[in-house]
Amino acid sequence: MKIYSARHGQTEWNSKDVICGITDINLTEKGKKQALELAEKAYAKGDIDVILCSPLKRARETAQAVADKIHKDIIIDERLTEWNYGFYEGKHRTAEGFADSKVAFGVKMGENGESLLQLAHRIYTVLDEVREKYSDKNVLLVCHGGVCRVIETYFHNMTTEEFLNFFMGNCELREYEA
Repeated sequence: MKIYSARHGQTEWNSKDVICGITDINLTEKGKKQALELAEKAYAKGDIDVILCSPLKRARETAQAVADKIHKDIIIDERLTEWNYGFYEGKHRTAEGFADSKVAFGVKMGENGESLLQLAHRIYTVLDEVREKYSDKNVLLVCHGGVCRVIETYFHNMTTEEFLNFFMGNCELREYEA
């Protein structure tokens, strides 16, 4: 079994380095083109059986481009929603304390957001379930940068420094043997 992960296409906030967690915004024109490019990559893989997707518009729009190309339905999974960044939502990525908050694993992000432990629990639960439920299939998860960072930790050990610096580009596609 393979599990693929992909981050959604570009949004306006991505283009301006603005923190976007649970804020539900659309893709830019560039993001839509990236989604079509991701669809081509997924088609070239030729082995994706199931698409699971975050309910947020930017991920759904991206997943729909792939689904249309490979003729699969999308299954929305609320657990693939991006990390709730609390009061950091809408602030620039260089906002004071944001980087440190990413690795304060037991502290809720931006006071009223979600801790890294909460996020990891949510995402690891999805991955465990996918491995059990779809053990004979290959699954694409269309989600978000913070979620993709946690998916990476599920399959590969990461130091705190590696976790902090992990980056997944818009519509980048990663493949994991599950």
